[in-house]
Amino acid sequence: MSINAYLAVGLGSAIGSVLRYSVSLASMVMLGTHFPWGTLLVNVLGSCLIGWLAATASRAPHGKLARWQPLLVAGFCGGFTTFSLFSLETLHLAQQGSMGLALLYGIGSLPLCVFSAWMGERLAFSHPPAA
Repeated sequence: MSINAYLAVGLGSAIGSVLRYSVSLASMVMLGTHFPWGTLLVNVLGSCLIGWLAATASRAPHGKLARWQPLLVAGFCGGFTTFSLFSLETLHLAQQGSMGLALLYGIGSLPLCVFSAWMGERLAFSHPPAA
């Protein structure tokens, strides 16, 4: 991968992250803070966008959109939401005929990641903060 591809991923990630943050703030103002509507919205939109980008680029692997994939897929969608890549990977497993693996990955990822977040939180609270 060239340095330009890394720069494209970084730029796309920055743009996606700022947009995700903006959507989250706007949703809290408009809809309140009782449910993470902003996160749900960016995850659903990001999943749709990454599916569209990947499918469109695969139809023309040497086209303009394929050349923009580092910026748009890994960068923007990755910064906008990491859930989009998870969705695309699960879809690809199912499309490749690995339905059992797709189900295992899909159903197992959420509790595993929530458990990992809980463990990280527990570890942080079990040790005094660094001075």
